[in-house]
Amino acid sequence: MSEPDALPADPALAADDGYEFEISGGNPALDFTNTISRRSDPEESRERLTHYGRLVSWGQQAGLVSLKDAARLRVEARAHPRVAAATLRRAIALREAIFSLFVAIARGESAPAQALEAMNEALPSALGALRVGPERGGFGWRFAHHETDLAPMLAPALRAAADLLTSPELSRVRECGSDTCFWLFLDHSKNGTRRWCDMKVCGNREKARRHHQRVKKSSRRLVIP
Repeated sequence: MSEPDALPADPALAADDGYEFEISGGNPALDFTNTISRRSDPEESRERLTHYGRLVSWGQQAGLVSLKDAARLRVEARAHPRVAAATLRRAIALREAIFSLFVAIARGESAPAQALEAMNEALPSALGALRVGPERGGFGWRFAHHETDLAPMLAPALRAAADLLTSPELSRVRECGSDTCFWLFLDHSKNGTRRWCDMKVCGNREKARRHHQRVKKSSRRLVIP
C-alpha cells in the first residue's frame, strides 16, 4: 500500500495517481470500508478516497470495474466534474454506513438503525442494475450500468454488503486488533483467531511496540537507585 499524497484541491480530479489500495478484507464491502485509516482520530486519520480518480482506482483494484470501464469513467468525470465530486461524496457516505454496520457486528453490538436504513435506501437502485448474462458453461449475474453512471463500483459493493449481512460468514467479521487501525476483515483462519488486518503492517507494528515496552521495563530494572 503506497502512502497518499497531500489532499488534492479538487475532489473531482479523475486522473489515476498510481495509488495502490490494500485489498485484504476478504470481501469487497469490507475492502470498501478500509479506504480510510485511523478514522477515529480526525487529526491522524488518512482518507484514501481523496478524489474521484481514487474511487475509480479502488473499484478497478477490487475487481468491480474493468480496465476499459475505468478509462471511460475518467473521461466522463473530466466532462462532468460536479457529478464526479457528488459521486465521491455519495460513495464516502455509503462507505461510512457500511462500516458502522460491520464494526458494530464485529464488536458484538447492535447494528445502528440509521446505517441500515441508509444501506436499504441505496439497495433498490443497486440491485435494479442486476442482469443475468451468458458465461462460459452457463449463466451468471452481472451489473448493467448506463454509460453516464459514474458509480458502477458502488452497486457490487452494496450487494456484497447485503450478501454478507445475510450470510453465515457474518460471524467471521473481525476488527483489526490495533488500537488505531479500525480496519475490518473476514477471519478465515482455521481456529478463528486472526487478529490483524495485515500481519506485515499492524501485526509487526504491535510486535515492535511490545518489544519496545519490554526493553524499557528491563532498562528500568537495571537502574540502581
